[in-house]
Amino acid sequence: MKIRFYNAKILTFTKDDQIIEGELWVEDSRITYVGKSIVNTECIFDREINANGNLIMPGFKNAHTHSAMTFLRSYADDMPLMDWLNTQVFPMEAKLDGEEMYHLSKLAILEYLTSGITANFDMYFCPEDVSKASIEMGFRTVMCSGISQFTGETDYSLDLLDGYYRKFNQYHERIGYCLGFHAEYTATRPLLEGIASLAEKYKAPVYTHNSESLAEVEQCISRNGLTPTGYLSSLGIYNYGGGGFHCVHMTEEDLKIFQEKKLTVITNPASNAKLASGIAPLKRMCDLGIPIAIGTDGPASNNCLDMFREMFLTTALQKLRENDASAMNADQVLYMATIGGAKAMGLQDCDTLEPGKYADLIVIDLHQPNMQPLNNITKNIVYSGSKQNVKLTMINGRILYEDNNFYVGEDVEKIYLKANEIINRKR
Repeated sequence: MKIRFYNAKILTFTKDDQIIEGELWVEDSRITYVGKSIVNTECIFDREINANGNLIMPGFKNAHTHSAMTFLRSYADDMPLMDWLNTQVFPMEAKLDGEEMYHLSKLAILEYLTSGITANFDMYFCPEDVSKASIEMGFRTVMCSGISQFTGETDYSLDLLDGYYRKFNQYHERIGYCLGFHAEYTATRPLLEGIASLAEKYKAPVYTHNSESLAEVEQCISRNGLTPTGYLSSLGIYNYGGGGFHCVHMTEEDLKIFQEKKLTVITNPASNAKLASGIAPLKRMCDLGIPIAIGTDGPASNNCLDMFREMFLTTALQKLRENDASAMNADQVLYMATIGGAKAMGLQDCDTLEPGKYADLIVIDLHQPNMQPLNNITKNIVYSGSKQNVKLTMINGRILYEDNNFYVGEDVEKIYLKANEIINRKR
């Protein structure tokens, strides 16, 4: 299918945050043209879309989430992290089966689309079912293993991880898989050493929850004599890169390890604020050249899968932490939410908007009160933007969401009904 967007403002991210005016063409799954308007073209398009001066930009990449946790949205709130995990989340998750995760992931995907999110870095169980949901809905997912000491015996868990890594990296063009584990505090040393061996075997990056709470860090030091970052690095976990989700309570030594090993920090400001985990030292990370991406975390801890809220909190909380209104520039944050996430997830083919890249893009409605006047469009997106401004979401050349309507081959009301049935059975 050939689609032409014209009369558009386009933020390609090929030249920082420069916005051009013109048009963008898509053929099947790829972008074929980005540039100035062509008055007379011999190309025949299946659809021509007048952007009416609205902005086309790369889709947001949700670099850390747990999609199937939609069933716990507003179920377990107003609790400290460890109590929340151990008394509410873990016991409820243990009741889920793969088919239920499949349905619950579909609910999350609908919300991603309304927020202009075109790919997610999803850490959850049952990758067959999670990937099935994404494939059927037209979404793009990179899965990250969340194995732990509770997954099973060490050898079993490592064999499972090895098999998943090989299987899902050759499974479907919109599915990927990264090595990972839940966290240092839910993994035995033999399991961590085995993951380090797999990283060596595949020369692959590894991702995990890292230093989310102060208690987590203190307990790791008590057990191992090192912070989570120092301990994992000493085991060779990060020899081929990767990164950490949250990274709130980081020492200067931790940050130097991230800098030296070129690890990525995936920040989750809404979840960290809601659970009172703290504010990550993002400005210091930026000063050290540490790559940063943004994730929503799961809908049990956030509870909203909204990249606009995450972007605002990323910059606003940093200003508050540093007592400096210039601590975190909005354009930096927009980069983190798009290109930064794509880099963390290994999505080099759908980061920027240029010919040959996958057509993973969104249209931002500038004809809304919160976008006017157009003093600075990119800053408008971060400081005043919201889901109401997402006019269209396209993934792999297919429009999945447009003008508040979903085109995912599903009756969305049935998805909502299924999610409510699942949580009502589990209570």
